[in-house]
Amino acid sequence: MLNKRIIPISLPVTGQEEWEALKEPLISGWLTSGPKVREFEQLFAERHGVKHALAVTSATTALHLALVALDIKEGDEVIVPAFTWVSTANVVLYCGAKVVFVDIDPFTFNINPEDLSKRITSKTKAIIPVHLFGLCADMDKIKEIAGNIPLIEDGACAAGASYKGTPAGGLGTIGCFSFHPRKSVTTGEGGMITTNDDKLAEIMGMLRNHGASISEEQRHHGAKPYMLPDFNALGYNYRMTDLQGAVGVVQIKKLDQFINEREKWANFYTKELDSIPWLRTPKHGADYKHGWQSFVTFVDEFKSPASRNEIMELLQQQGISTRPGTHAVHMLNFYKEKFNIQPSDYPGAQAANNYSMSIPLHNRMVAEDFDYVVSVIKAL
Repeated sequence: MLNKRIIPISLPVTGQEEWEALKEPLISGWLTSGPKVREFEQLFAERHGVKHALAVTSATTALHLALVALDIKEGDEVIVPAFTWVSTANVVLYCGAKVVFVDIDPFTFNINPEDLSKRITSKTKAIIPVHLFGLCADMDKIKEIAGNIPLIEDGACAAGASYKGTPAGGLGTIGCFSFHPRKSVTTGEGGMITTNDDKLAEIMGMLRNHGASISEEQRHHGAKPYMLPDFNALGYNYRMTDLQGAVGVVQIKKLDQFINEREKWANFYTKELDSIPWLRTPKHGADYKHGWQSFVTFVDEFKSPASRNEIMELLQQQGISTRPGTHAVHMLNFYKEKFNIQPSDYPGAQAANNYSMSIPLHNRMVAEDFDYVVSVIKAL
């Protein structure tokens, strides 16, 4: 029988402020992308030290727009870590290009620069380093290897994270973020694109709005009611709503508070759990500011009292929710069959797929929750 105490793997922190923020667009009647989205974009750009931030419907659509803006097409190759959420690879196929997987470092769960250097060919037109679980990839090494190849940061988990003092989103050519409820700040669904490139920002801003030459807000507030936008490109409807933007304005102001709280408890987990010989806790160097979207451990089944899956079941019975860190995309049926890939082709990703375990870390947890998680794991 399940313990009555339940600690979810993640819960967003929303409340009265977010509720109040929704009133303005609801009362004004401006519900589609408009002034609240623009305010959210400005705040996000300022926090991440970039010239441009463009709100969209998800990190998936952000990644797709980034590839389209870079003119990725059939015959091109795009390098993607083998251990990431499936959308990082899916967007490459949306463009008709070929996904080329690269292995990960099982200690950081991020792209392995040594393996990256072996995967680049004359057809490589973009690389998507993922800042997994809030830890930035080693961008200096990646840039050294990539040369002039554009880098699209998948920072879905990495709002507020940084590498050598530079925030995620400004480390590559384009950055892409998620505001899914499992992220540190949320708008329900939603995403953000960042760049310091004026031309790319212009292209992506147009593409997210059907390819229109002017925005909905410019059109409706203009002096010529008969004017319709011209369409110079095949675009998409990837606009964020002002309802989401209003929530985002409130949430982004809390980002650093949320991250600092998570960092405090991540340090607590590390201190308390490091003595367990079968459980490896996440580590990072002094050059990194972790975003702590998740606290992902690694179960050493040669030393553990049970398998990773059995341990997760035991914790669930005690009311502690866990998840695998994420999945190895090359092991998913669609990719395995489409590209004739074996799980062992990317051993780092395979190990992370089979032995990673995320334990609860979110801003609705209290000290007693963290103490309880630690005590149950130690008692296994």
